Amino acid sequence: MRRFEFPVDNAHARSVNETVGDVRRLRVSSIITAVLFVALAVWLFTLAHPWSYILGVVLALVGATSLWVAFWAPRKVGSIEDLYAKGALVPAVVAETRPRGATLLALIDVAKPTADGPHYVLVTRNVQSLPGHTLNHVGERVPSISVLSDRNTRAKGDTWQMVSPMPIAWGTRDARVLRRAADAIGGEEWKLLAKSIPLAEQVRRADNQQLPVATADLPDYLR
Repeated sequence: MRRFEFPVDNAHARSVNETVGDVRRLRVSSIITAVLFVALAVWLFTLAHPWSYILGVVLALVGATSLWVAFWAPRKVGSIEDLYAKGALVPAVVAETRPRGATLLALIDVAKPTADGPHYVLVTRNVQSLPGHTLNHVGERVPSISVLSDRNTRAKGDTWQMVSPMPIAWGTRDARVLRRAADAIGGEEWKLLAKSIPLAEQVRRADNQQLPVATADLPDYLR
């Protein structure tokens, strides 16, 4: 796994990192859901009917589950520093531009440590901002860190179910760090991604939104 170390600017990351923003929105929505369901459960208990007690218990359990998700999600994802430290340095490029953002296309190895070998796939991610990059330029190189996870703890298999590129530009304002990260990625990987830009729509339609890359198409050092 190719690592990349750099000092994370926490203030910058909290304001622009969309991975952190996704977790924050999930937490807020879970807390709101928990409050609503618990309040409804309390109201049902006050009705003092057998059916209202049963339904109240069900809603209370749903509320408790939502509250658990609110506290579990940040712990599962980890801190901003953890995400950048644990992930692999991967290449991503701007594949599509939109009025309010762009779509990134990334090349990521989704094989788990238990797998016999690498399993490279193309994945996409919609982003709204990319400080330090030209967002409206198709082919713009966006060095990123891979964020890998499964949908639940009971998931089996040798590959991760959920995978996403997290731009290094979301963790630092330093243009020198971005250049160093881009230079640390092999030129053949950038060429492979540039050639694969027309496949962005196909990636979105693929299983798990992951399009496997044939071994023969990979640079020798990634096989």
